[in-house]
Amino acid sequence: MIVGVVGAGTMGAGIAQACLQSGHEVLLHDVDEAAIERGRSAVAEGLARLVAKGRVSADDLTALLGDLRDAHSLADVTAEAELVMEAALEDLGLKQTIFRALDSAAARDVPLATNTSALSVTEIAASAERYPGRVLGLHFFNPAPVMPLVEVVAAETTDAAALDAGRVFAEGLGKTAVVCRDSPGFIVNRVNRPFTLEALRMVEAGEATVEEIDHAVEAAGYPMGPFRLMDLVGIDINYAVAQALYRAFEEEERFRPSVVQEQMVAAGRLGRKSRGGFYDYADPGGRSSAAALGGSPADPAMDRRELPASDPSLAIEAAEIVSRIELAIINEAYHAAGENVATPPDIDRALKLGANHPRGPFERARELGLRSVIDDLRRLEERHGRRFRVAPALWQVATV
Repeated sequence: MIVGVVGAGTMGAGIAQACLQSGHEVLLHDVDEAAIERGRSAVAEGLARLVAKGRVSADDLTALLGDLRDAHSLADVTAEAELVMEAALEDLGLKQTIFRALDSAAARDVPLATNTSALSVTEIAASAERYPGRVLGLHFFNPAPVMPLVEVVAAETTDAAALDAGRVFAEGLGKTAVVCRDSPGFIVNRVNRPFTLEALRMVEAGEATVEEIDHAVEAAGYPMGPFRLMDLVGIDINYAVAQALYRAFEEEERFRPSVVQEQMVAAGRLGRKSRGGFYDYADPGGRSSAAALGGSPADPAMDRRELPASDPSLAIEAAEIVSRIELAIINEAYHAAGENVATPPDIDRALKLGANHPRGPFERARELGLRSVIDDLRRLEERHGRRFRVAPALWQVATV
């Protein structure tokens, strides 16, 4: 298959590499010619790492790079592509402009997919005036060649043939495809939001420190604590998604962004990419920290606003830290399932593959017992407010 990739940034280059590794030809397009070259270099570097690991031969590398071609216009993409993947900047107006042009030129049977992580696929599809039914979401996770999950998103207008084509395409890349309804945050970015937001609430309230929370969560079997994860992804990116969900859910309290993140972003402490976030990642010589998951606690001598101090009288134990985060995730999973965003098995699968959780939220709920989950959520609501209000679908299932 010939796959058109529109947008040659980090995600576009990663998707292009995944396509090449699966035997597809790729037409790589970007409005910035220099970006195409950077994207091509990123693909070459990614494939070279596979050569160094013995997973790809030098001859195969040459052949794979030969299947990566530059497309200098959208017309060049639509002239040959049998499926188009858009991975441009997260700007609704820009994406609508791209899809309007793609829809006007591509053959009717060519699926048009967006890799958006936060925008409405339905609003993007609305710009495809000829055949909106062929527009869908294929949300890859970063790094795209490595992460095993793709969320296959059905817009309100997506037809069954396009949705099935997207699922088959994702599975052909060796990914696990989970189908979900077009809803803010899809599955992972929505259901996993409490992983960081509830941790931030604890710091805001002085109940625990960054280090205490990360250590507790990692000891419970999660590969990375919330603050190390935010530093890895980028505090600014995580904050932007939190803001988008807060707006999309009409400022529902459980999605309220954290003032701590706002302050970190204002101070320029964005995580690993700025060499300092909740942790430091550079020594005096400017090298990255040697620590596998990210260095020492953030250095207050750097340009960083002080985090709220932990109050010993409010301190909570490690088990309570983990329980609160997990209960909030379980509750959000039931909210999503009750709104028919995705099925419980697919939500479990998505959280394990897309967020590296040791078990899915419904699996965890069964381990704890639904009655216990509800009782604990009610206690948390009494103490912390409506963000812990029991999801209607959880009430319904528990009382059947």
